[in-house]
Amino acid sequence: MIRKVVIPAAGFGTRLTPATKEQPKEMLPIFSKGAHGEICLEPLLQLVFQQLHDAGFREFCFIIGRGKRAIEDHFTKDNGYTAMLKQRGKSEAAEHLENFYRRLSNSSLTWVNQPEPKGFGDAVLKAQSFVGSENFIVHGGDAYVISKDTDHLKRLMKVHSELEADATLLIRVVKNLKDHGVVEAEEVANGIFNVEKAVEKPEKPTSNLAIMPIYAFKPTILKALEQTEPGIDGEIQLTDAIQKLVEWSKKVYAIQLKPDEVRLDIGNPEVYWEALKFSYEYAKTGKLSIS
Repeated sequence: MIRKVVIPAAGFGTRLTPATKEQPKEMLPIFSKGAHGEICLEPLLQLVFQQLHDAGFREFCFIIGRGKRAIEDHFTKDNGYTAMLKQRGKSEAAEHLENFYRRLSNSSLTWVNQPEPKGFGDAVLKAQSFVGSENFIVHGGDAYVISKDTDHLKRLMKVHSELEADATLLIRVVKNLKDHGVVEAEEVANGIFNVEKAVEKPEKPTSNLAIMPIYAFKPTILKALEQTEPGIDGEIQLTDAIQKLVEWSKKVYAIQLKPDEVRLDIGNPEVYWEALKFSYEYAKTGKLSIS
């Protein structure tokens, strides 16, 4: 049973500047359904946390960087604010926030600072003392997948456990691969792949299987990260450490998102607009497939 989750949320979000100059990218809002079915806006990172909490996780390590104080503030209970909402007759908004606070109350949150933006892999390595000798989940703070009953997380953990994997990745078929890590992999069962190679942002991709930033790991990934040199953008890339596991003949698998499972991306203005449109329709209809 995996108990711990590492959530890197330290990136600058430069492709969304100037909106993210002071506001962390992970705190940008998308639409969701409120306590009584009303449509509301929630920070993406809050939705990520709530989904993981509702999937059974209680121990969280957030990796944040300079200028990310807004994240820690948001994840701190503010009973005065909910009282003010109630006084102003906004009881539904207060109840929605209190539901979030209840999840915070029965969770353990650890905050780790990444002083310099040295990459996603470096951020994961900063959680070494939190992870210890346990298997753990890494979930990008700007990655949100909608699936029926969080089935993507259940499959990820099931495959990781049953195959005794060192690393289990979430992947999907993507046309534009310029901003993704990519794997070459052989399908060994329905939707389950044996990873033979992992490359971060390849110039000439040899596969259309893109890595989504949601993973299950044994602590061996931390040893791989310690021996991983800076790669693309001069940063320590988690994908490069996964490739090191492959080279060490460790067990690396991937599970593919199903056609009706949707990853909401907020990496640039165009995909953020698509995320807003989809999340609004999903909040309104509850349907995963929007035509």
